[in-house]
Amino acid sequence: MKILLILLAIILTAFTTVQLYLIKGQRNIERYPYVVNKKYKQFEIRTYETTLFTSVKLSTKGYKNSSSKGFSILAGYIFGNNERSEKIAMTSPVSMSLDDSMTMMFMVPKKFNKDMLPKPNQSGIEFKEEPAKTVAAIGFDGWANDAKIEKYKQQLKAALDAEGIKYSNRFYFFGYNAPFEVFSRKNEIIVELQ
Repeated sequence: MKILLILLAIILTAFTTVQLYLIKGQRNIERYPYVVNKKYKQFEIRTYETTLFTSVKLSTKGYKNSSSKGFSILAGYIFGNNERSEKIAMTSPVSMSLDDSMTMMFMVPKKFNKDMLPKPNQSGIEFKEEPAKTVAAIGFDGWANDAKIEKYKQQLKAALDAEGIKYSNRFYFFGYNAPFEVFSRKNEIIVELQ
């Protein structure tokens, strides 16, 4: 029994150390910059600047079916699966369009422009410049899944309708954490405003 308790203590200490290291590492990741224009009780209005992304359009539908496939394709590219075997820094958040066909996007670090990026080895990866936009954003904690994404999408729509704010049908999921991070998970649903 004593050995079991010691082993559990060692595992718990190792797990906590790794999670704290990951949280600290999140502070050094370049983020998609925005300005908060106005805060409401449930959501906020933001402005994003024009930004370059790597993207892959997926034939699957829904977060569960698309997220790991899209993530592995784009992560492969930034971890060196490109013509120069060049590693590109991870950025945050990972973005997924919530259309009929889903597109996953990783922001390109600001030090790169489109011409500087190595050509992907895998077909389907494109470089896409997202124009400047104004959005509404609602956040939630924990692990994302299709039900939570739909729930917060509907909450955001209801809150915008209640305020009389016009929005488009361009909704996105933003995930800010690596899949193996457990603590301080942050997710958002955003929609472009008209």
